[in-house]
Amino acid sequence: MEAGQATADNARDRTRGVPAWVLGLVPLLLIVAAIGAFSALGGPGLGERRGPLVEELAVERTVLVPGAIELTVRNDGPDPVAVAQVAVNDAFTSFRGASEPIGRLGSETLVIAQPWIEGEAYEVSLLTSTGATITHAIDAAVLTPAADLGFYGLMALLGIYVGVIPIALGMLWLPWIRRIPPAWLRALMALTVGLLGFLAIDATLEGVELAGEGSQAFGGVALVFIGAAVAYLTLTGVSSWLSQRRRASAAAGASGATLATLVAVGIGLHNLGEGLAIGTAYTTGALALGAFLVVGFALHNTTEGLAIVAPIATSCPSLGRLAALGVIAGAPAVLGAWIGASAFNTSVAAFLFGAGAGAIVQVIVQLAPSLRAEGERGLQPRIVGGLLAGLALMFATGLLVSV
Repeated sequence: MEAGQATADNARDRTRGVPAWVLGLVPLLLIVAAIGAFSALGGPGLGERRGPLVEELAVERTVLVPGAIELTVRNDGPDPVAVAQVAVNDAFTSFRGASEPIGRLGSETLVIAQPWIEGEAYEVSLLTSTGATITHAIDAAVLTPAADLGFYGLMALLGIYVGVIPIALGMLWLPWIRRIPPAWLRALMALTVGLLGFLAIDATLEGVELAGEGSQAFGGVALVFIGAAVAYLTLTGVSSWLSQRRRASAAAGASGATLATLVAVGIGLHNLGEGLAIGTAYTTGALALGAFLVVGFALHNTTEGLAIVAPIATSCPSLGRLAALGVIAGAPAVLGAWIGASAFNTSVAAFLFGAGAGAIVQVIVQLAPSLRAEGERGLQPRIVGGLLAGLALMFATGLLVSV
């Protein structure tokens, strides 16, 4: 034991004068040197790849404008791809774009001259110069909403409807909430959790389907789960930091207005993720999911107003202060919807779907403790009924929404 301790002490003495960042770079430099040596030798024993070209094209975005179909494609394969001909429903048609071969990870937009009919199905076939065929199906032709001021204005209205208005309405529940039994309040929260649980599953499935149809070069389906993990961990870390700030402020005797502001900031971060999911759903044509999200988040965010006004329940805040708290908590949904509406390729859209799902799960985790009374174990029948009612409500809503 003493000999081992002496060896460790000697090793520390030899590196004591070397900066830590230099020691951290040594393994990286050795890896780079090994890769360089392997490349210089030409990959001993591997030789050059022989055989036919490996051509892969993935359609990242489909835009339908009057008289034309625009496809943004990305080269997922190792070899350049040259598009020689385009056929729509087995009939060759003219196109513009991709005049030069598309290199690896490169993208091009093809403008295909095709007078399409709304609601009709189309199959687009891209024939490469080597004879390979890449097909892309359009299940139902629908005019793509233009990303103009009008569309972003619509996203802003949805963000206000989902974020600002429900929270403002939730602030009006305080007099009523003081009079209902705590058990019924927990059942109401269970209904909200059921709604959000359905949304989290649906958003994840939509993101997975979207990622599977687009380019796989940047991760494909993995982007959905990466987005969910990033959103969940980020919001969890920020929420933990805000909770510590709230506790510190309370310990220092901070005013109720300060505590309410901190709560509003935390809720605003959640609503940013909710807006991401809504904007992405509408931009990618998932109108049914978009309606799901708007309805579900609007119902959920009404309950968030309670958390904001709780710290100031014993005071008499002005209408201006209440309005400011509502904007802080709800306005990020508008920003999120704008960001989601700018997802112009499947990789970004899949990531944003995942981020929206991760934000939903994080909200569920925060709401879960409120479903049990102090000292209770397991879920009471009233809570289970609320969860199932939330799932059933969202499923029924889906049957009433046309895609």
